[in-house]
Amino acid sequence: MDASVKLLGLATATPSHVIRQTDAAAAASQAFAGRFDGFDRIAQVFETTGIVERHLVRPIEWYLEPKGWPERGVAYLEAASALYLEVAGKALASAGVRPEEVDSVVTVSSTGIATPSLDARVSRALGLRVDIERVPLFGLGCAGGVSGLSIARRLAEARSGAVVLFVAVELCSLSFRLDELTKANIVASALFADGAAACVLRQSEGRREGEIAEFEASGEHLWPGTLDIMGWKIDPQGLGVIFDRAIPPFAQRHVGPAVNAILSRAGLCLADVDRFICHPGGAKVIIALEESLALVSGTLDHERAILASHGNMSAPTVLFVLEQAIKAGLPPRSALLAMGPGFTASCLTLSSA
Repeated sequence: MDASVKLLGLATATPSHVIRQTDAAAAASQAFAGRFDGFDRIAQVFETTGIVERHLVRPIEWYLEPKGWPERGVAYLEAASALYLEVAGKALASAGVRPEEVDSVVTVSSTGIATPSLDARVSRALGLRVDIERVPLFGLGCAGGVSGLSIARRLAEARSGAVVLFVAVELCSLSFRLDELTKANIVASALFADGAAACVLRQSEGRREGEIAEFEASGEHLWPGTLDIMGWKIDPQGLGVIFDRAIPPFAQRHVGPAVNAILSRAGLCLADVDRFICHPGGAKVIIALEESLALVSGTLDHERAILASHGNMSAPTVLFVLEQAIKAGLPPRSALLAMGPGFTASCLTLSSA
């Protein structure tokens, strides 16, 4: 019997500070209204994002004071490490796997700088072995939840019986900027939030009790000439968001054909996918994905629910959606889908049959 990589466990975690979108809008008005012409028009985004509340690593007052790299860096190392430990521990427990059984750990985080990397910082407290294989990944942005999980799957596939831990931790709120009087910065302040997700993978033969799903195929599509669509700019104050093009129209035109091409390399097509599990970048992005993937309006209900309760947490968000889909019951074939800087679409199919 052929061996394949299975999903054994999945967990999510969020920081303790919760902010209602109405309070976020009031804070943004306090910070920008008197300094940015046309703020009232742009501020409508707080009402149209589809977000009700979000989780942040610091109370709202912290973001209303000037911050530079040192303050943001301290907050990142402290909060990201704590979330990492929490979510990795929960994922291992849900999979019934002891920390010392983990052979490799893949970590995605693009919202802060850590050298030594986060996995090294938490390794001892988490109980990982000293010979653990570590793969920290930076720069994948929102696509990191799918791209990183695909890399973790390939590592598990490379060694029979190997156990791989995948962790995505993003603290997008640390990019909120008082000094950036731009539309992109205000939109980011209306969308971004903080969170973490982790998965446990193992290669095995056949299907065993407790295994959630089997990984099938993965792929990416990188569009030429699109480096300016999304990303970070870096300056003495920290990371600053780049949104230089309208993402929903781009997604509506281009994502469907790109995903179909990814699936075709595995002998599949859009019609072979029973449920797409997408990164919900925003309310308009969800609508654009439904149109591009030829889905009935309203199909991406888990995506809308996660966006409403958690906002856009970048890489971990698609795994929050996957968690919801698992609770609801996975269909025979699902496809994880996320877009990110590059500009990139990343897709990974799962079988629960």
